[in-house]
Amino acid sequence: MAYKIKNDCNGCGACEPECPHAAIREGDVIYVIDTEKCTECVGSYPSSKCAEVCPVGAPAPDPRHKETKEQLLEKWCRIHPGETPKVF
Repeated sequence: MAYKIKNDCNGCGACEPECPHAAIREGDVIYVIDTEKCTECVGSYPSSKCAEVCPVGAPAPDPRHKETKEQLLEKWCRIHPGETPKVF
């Protein structure tokens, strides 16, 4: 499932440059994640980079956007046509 940023985001921006798909942007109050671009870093890294670097744990799986690992990998392939995803 795609990640979302919870309201406890402190706006530090540490997550934004870590996203391999540029899915994170600064919102009006907190950072937001574009669910169409978020693959939980499947295909790029072994775990979600935004969650790793966030000092307050704001990025978390979004239960409204449930996706299997296979679906996330398909999304990665759409975002990166012609490239080969990393397998972990």
